Amino acid sequence: MSRNVEITILNAENICANKNSIKQNAFVSLQCDSSNEICYSTKENSEECGGRSFLSWNENLIMEVPFNARFIIADVKCKTSWGNIKSVGMARIPVSDLYVQDNQVQFLSYRLWDSKVRRNGVINISVKVKNLEYSFPVTGIPVTEIGLNEIVTGIPIWLSSLRRDC
Repeated sequence: MSRNVEITILNAENICANKNSIKQNAFVSLQCDSSNEICYSTKENSEECGGRSFLSWNENLIMEVPFNARFIIADVKCKTSWGNIKSVGMARIPVSDLYVQDNQVQFLSYRLWDSKVRRNGVINISVKVKNLEYSFPVTGIPVTEIGLNEIVTGIPIWLSSLRRDC
């Protein structure tokens, strides 16, 4: 089971590689922490933005986010002069940040971190969750002994959070 999330990669600011500002030949890949195979990616940014220190994509990616996913990993990568692809900044977007009303747009910004766990810019995105009302199935135990055709649901109680007075 999964839900559809439309993520628009707007831009990224102040990203550097080897102390040089990156202004082109960069793209963003998105991946859920629960699935290693499925990866979504923007097109490569091939234009400079008038000498400004940010990259711009403004590209929509519609991805399926499994219910067991806790994070969406946004990875900004650039192509080096030798043609290799290098990760220059990564952000972990909590899936809990994406819970908004159905088809409502939310704008979010996240700090990017390089491979040496140093700050390396900010990524700006917008998020819209599709069909949220159908995303979460009702689970529970059917009540048949009483003769009702209803579902009983339970709320988990974590024993570590209970206060012990004994």
